[in-house]
Amino acid sequence: MRSRHLSVNIVVRAFLYLAQTWNDYIETTNQNRYGSRKLSLPRPEMYVIFSGNRQEKPEYLSLTDEFFGGEKGFLDIRVKMLYGDGKNDIISQYVNFTKIYQEQSGLYGRTKEAVQETIRICKDRDVLKEYLLSHEKEVVSIMMALFDQEKAVEQFGYEKMQEGRKEGRKEGREEGRIRQAKKTAVNMLKDGESLDKIARFLEVPINMIQSWAKGCDDL
Repeated sequence: MRSRHLSVNIVVRAFLYLAQTWNDYIETTNQNRYGSRKLSLPRPEMYVIFSGNRQEKPEYLSLTDEFFGGEKGFLDIRVKMLYGDGKNDIISQYVNFTKIYQEQSGLYGRTKEAVQETIRICKDRDVLKEYLLSHEKEVVSIMMALFDQEKAVEQFGYEKMQEGRKEGRKEGREEGRIRQAKKTAVNMLKDGESLDKIARFLEVPINMIQSWAKGCDDL
């Protein structure tokens, strides 16, 4: 996993990813999770590459430490944090690549130009140079696909927000109509009109008129 913003919630996400991975593995290997025979599971190792800036750099994040006060005796998940502090190891190069991209996306936005400029700078600085020389087109394609995915997620969220606002306005209009109908019904009741006539006039269920009539003295 990779993260730019270090949050302890990443431990929970890692656990959920592990559970899904195990589930997929059990199904792929045709094991019976409900049988008496012990399941065969791959040994889990969880890592997070942190590419942001942070003064405190814990070596591990623990589920029990972060969420249950360090209380032991039940399920625990420990995630190894990788910060790319080495001189020229692959993790350090990857973190450097990410930081360079963040700088370029700040200049050019999430565009192909930002990706190409990132690759150019990384080659000049010998950051993942060998890989980028042989896989430049694939890197550009993957990162542009990620941009499209992020854009789609953002657009989906925007559309849902707009739908919520539209629904809120609709509900507001409906509540206003009901308040006006109630006010009219109360006035008609005071004038001696029958419940059936009021219901037909306002086009609302008669039981609604009856409930309004019960509180008529309070209005």
